[in-house]
Amino acid sequence: MARLPILSGKELIHILNKLGYKEIRQRGSHIRLFCPGRKPVTVPNYKSIDRVLLKKILRDADIAAKEFEKLAE
Repeated sequence: MARLPILSGKELIHILNKLGYKEIRQRGSHIRLFCPGRKPVTVPNYKSIDRVLLKKILRDADIAAKEFEKLAE
């Protein structure tokens, strides 16, 4: 399994949009996303999101790393 990529907040939001997540609100630099049937997640709008934080966001969204890699391509 390859390592997770380092992405920006906007890139991560774009990938989560492919799964059906939509932006519902923003407070400061944090954007809240909602998808029916899944847990809501909060994504920071940073230039780069560390792999550890990305892994936590994927766990909250119940997305496997392999599924995420396919969506990121």
